[in-house]
Amino acid sequence: MKLVVGLGNPGQKYEGTRHNVGFDLIDRLVQETGALAPRSKFDGEVWECVLEGEKSLLLKPQTFMNRSGGSVRKAVDFYQIPATELLVVCDDFNIPLGQLRLRTGGSDGGQNGLADVIRTMGTQEFPRLRVGIGPVPDRWNPADFVLGKFSAAERSEVALQVARCADAVRMWASQGTLPAMNRFNGKGN
Repeated sequence: MKLVVGLGNPGQKYEGTRHNVGFDLIDRLVQETGALAPRSKFDGEVWECVLEGEKSLLLKPQTFMNRSGGSVRKAVDFYQIPATELLVVCDDFNIPLGQLRLRTGGSDGGQNGLADVIRTMGTQEFPRLRVGIGPVPDRWNPADFVLGKFSAAERSEVALQVARCADAVRMWASQGTLPAMNRFNGKGN
């Protein structure tokens, strides 16, 4: 079983913000797979679906970004999901808008939600897909930037980027991290 976690903040106030691209990805996968209504479980919303023939769970933690780790850990423990079968999707303002970066593991790179998942899981060796939302404009506070909404000009780029993320997740589910990295890292075509 695969577990795909999209990080974000719950509530209407945060819909459409840069910090919620992980939630946007889960919403797209739910729509594409025809997953039924979510269940409230693991301090989150959980959907069951099939990604490229692989039984999968989609999880949107409802604990707010900086406390996402507990929700992820509960789902991993309940289903006894190996770290290699977990994919965490989050925003990254150090990566330009339109670019993706899939990795097999590594540091949190300053992303607080990912940092909490690493801390709670006790390892940084699990796949993660970083979605570029940057750069932060000069004289902007990064926290204000990530909690801000995309501009009208950025929205079409974000829609394409979320579609690429969904394609990357499906390839990750069916072929593994390395083939998906080779195909999707960088700027979309």
